[in-house]
Amino acid sequence: MRHLFQLNAVWNGGRNSEGTIETGNLKTVISIPEPMGGPGVGTNPDEMLLGAAATCYLITLAAALERAGIETESLTLNSEGTVDVTNNIFTYESIVHRPHIVLKAGSGEREVERARLIAGKSEGACMISRALAGNVALTTEPDIEVAAAKAAQ
Repeated sequence: MRHLFQLNAVWNGGRNSEGTIETGNLKTVISIPEPMGGPGVGTNPDEMLLGAAATCYLITLAAALERAGIETESLTLNSEGTVDVTNNIFTYESIVHRPHIVLKAGSGEREVERARLIAGKSEGACMISRALAGNVALTTEPDIEVAAAKAAQ
């Protein structure tokens, strides 16, 4: 089975102009980011690549934890992308995912270690991560804790 995704884009001018993209439920303005000498309006390819990698990883991680029967109180993610500019050549060097997994109260060390293992393996199971493999360094630095037991009322 194959899934087809389509995107329509409009660009209004030269390098420092802006445009729009529309795909599925996403419709946004795009431009070159300010730190790279652009107008910094809307989003940009660097943020969108990071967003694609992060959301794919987060959804893959949530599904893997669920399949493993590991219950979470919360699951959040901070991801960071690094782009190098050398001799005016832009290279997306790395992405680091830092998931913060809070397991349900009463979870033991076994669940914590399984969650840590799953957090690492989810990177390789993510479709976007596999597409980037060999071109962008991908790392995962999970922070896992167990929620405090709630006091009886």
